[in-house]
Amino acid sequence: MKKRRPSASVQDISESHSRSILLERDAQISTYQKEITDLQNKLVTLNREYKATKRRQTIKHSHPLGDGANSTPKRKHKLTPYGNLVQEAQVTSSSGKSHVTHERAKMGRNASIATAKALSNLTSEKEESIQASNQSLADKILEMFKDPSSHIEYLKSNEFARDILKLNSKVRHIFESEPRVAFLQSPAYVFGDIHGNLEDLHFFSDNIWRLGMKLTAGNFVFLGDYVDRGLSCLEVVSYLFSMKLLLPHKVFLLRGNHETRDVNGWEEHYGERSFIYQCRHRFGDDLGYKVWESTNQVFDRLPLAAVIDQDIFCVHGGIPRPISNGNDHNSSRIQDILSVPKIAGINPPYEHENELYQQVASDCIWSDPASEEQEQTSIDANSGFGASLRGGGAICFGRNAVESFLSQHNLSFIMRAHEAHAEGVAVSKGGKVFTIFSTSKDHNQGQEAMAGCILVDFEKMQVINRSPAYKNQYVHRRDSATLANVSEFEIEQRIHLGLVTDSPSESYESEEEEWQNFEESNDINGNGDEDSDDENYKFSLRRSSVDPSYTSASPPGASHDNHAWQSSDCELSSTVKMDIDFSCVANRKVKNNRHHRFSSITEEYNYDNDEEESTVDGDERQHK
Repeated sequence: MKKRRPSASVQDISESHSRSILLERDAQISTYQKEITDLQNKLVTLNREYKATKRRQTIKHSHPLGDGANSTPKRKHKLTPYGNLVQEAQVTSSSGKSHVTHERAKMGRNASIATAKALSNLTSEKEESIQASNQSLADKILEMFKDPSSHIEYLKSNEFARDILKLNSKVRHIFESEPRVAFLQSPAYVFGDIHGNLEDLHFFSDNIWRLGMKLTAGNFVFLGDYVDRGLSCLEVVSYLFSMKLLLPHKVFLLRGNHETRDVNGWEEHYGERSFIYQCRHRFGDDLGYKVWESTNQVFDRLPLAAVIDQDIFCVHGGIPRPISNGNDHNSSRIQDILSVPKIAGINPPYEHENELYQQVASDCIWSDPASEEQEQTSIDANSGFGASLRGGGAICFGRNAVESFLSQHNLSFIMRAHEAHAEGVAVSKGGKVFTIFSTSKDHNQGQEAMAGCILVDFEKMQVINRSPAYKNQYVHRRDSATLANVSEFEIEQRIHLGLVTDSPSESYESEEEEWQNFEESNDINGNGDEDSDDENYKFSLRRSSVDPSYTSASPPGASHDNHAWQSSDCELSSTVKMDIDFSCVANRKVKNNRHHRFSSITEEYNYDNDEEESTVDGDERQHK
């Protein structure tokens, strides 16, 4: 007897039912993944609280100098079987400058047999192999960094691209294992935006960590915005990633708004100064795109904030709004940041990113301190937040928001970047907020602009600025006598790498060339990247908390950007208004649709008439 075949309608119902089951399971998987992330972050927080409690108990019951002594917590110090041989090496280059180098060498040549055996047992063969591999890769980058002019062929080669891909595959796991808020102790150097400026980064290297970061006391905190605007983005990123690879517990790289695809991938706006352009121009479209995407996958894993000595909050943009009801004063913003997924696209977001925590991440990388005028006109009296002059959903935070945040977490100061200042470092909000800018170029701040950083040294904070008169050894004018014996062909190559400038003050304009949509390719990693697992993450079609399509380049009247804007763009940015309910941010409505995949948002700088802003000089400031 023949079996009856099911009708077409029955088959449709069966397929529809199967699809609904798959969608339901996908939703359950997404929910479980979020719960796992929340539990992991809670474990990190509980572990930190347990260690702090245990430390306090230890101090309470043991005062080596008497009951009234100020005891410091006990630290473990790991012994290493290696030493460092420091010597000065003369480098044959156009600068003719000598460099201090240190060579890693085994200790214990004159030790007893027992001591030699103990030193040899400190590391396993596998650890030795990994350390040797990491050191070899980092050494190539460091040699390039010391004298980029003698490594021009390497900087344009596929070998450099492959080294960056190897470096990315190594450091991505380091960043992913870190909490979204790094907790560290002073002394610590804090740096602001670098934006592909190799010259100012060299200034800090030559004067702050001349013996290398490894042999310099203290930690190093970078507040984000490593790429775009400058012409040496690849060199800056590879150097900082190399330092992180070698010193994962000493170097901390936070995420800025330029460490997102929507910003560093908009070639039409930044032209040759965009990160995506430099990747493709150096290595070709295919390999260049692979380097760009691989680096952005590392950016997806960068921490969003850091806390120094349980007293100073460090972030790129500013403090986030609370995501719970505004009346819930027990909610912790730091806990909110810790709950952000460890892999977050932000702009654009991945599908697995919760909208509320995506808002937290956006606030961390986009927000600004409110100007004095905004304090009086647009800041919500209850929450202390208001709509930023940037538009597009970006926010600004006022004095009340700063006081509330610091009081809630028992902190004293906020250190952030994100805004250009010719003085390098500026202070606002009653001396509670420091803005650090560590590049003196490419932001229309003039020839007298300085690059600054702050040293947090136990109970003092000290500003360090690069004087405009400081003579650099790495970037030269085209008419400089240093280049008299250099061929025109090599000069042109150095211009493309940012090592030679045509004029004292370079300006750039956005280009009109169209760039093909990144979403056309499903293979975001290219061929051969077996280490990547990011193909499991899909970008969401929903808009980010900050919508680049409706964000102006700078507030009206600002001159932060070195490029001209088309009048139509200015009209669009200035007329679009977003109403944001700051009293209950969890119910904020999305009012704008996304018109462009890649759009530009740039940092603003303070108005000249902002009476509250003041400049910090190089004197020591007493830490309260």
